[in-house]
Amino acid sequence: MGTEIGRLGGYGFRGTVTADDGSNQKGGKMGAGYMNLRKQRKRQQRKVGREEEGSSSNRPKLAAFVLALRGTPVTKPMLYLCDNQALLKAVKRWVGEG
Repeated sequence: MGTEIGRLGGYGFRGTVTADDGSNQKGGKMGAGYMNLRKQRKRQQRKVGREEEGSSSNRPKLAAFVLALRGTPVTKPMLYLCDNQALLKAVKRWVGEG
């Protein structure tokens, strides 16, 4: 319970708990993926671009978020764990008060 998610009460969350992984490796390999932390077998990953198109890690992180949204039923609450400030700022604009 000493982890960041534990301190935020994430272990007691009753919906889907997902985490992202987006990477931009040298050589032009950009990949994105997510994993459902309660169903270890449920995960998706995709190639999302080439280095020539830009070398920011924002694209893989945003793509991982889209994959997680698509893989989670709309009727089920979702806790999404990420570490990308650009993604957090974008989502904050989409979400209303509360």
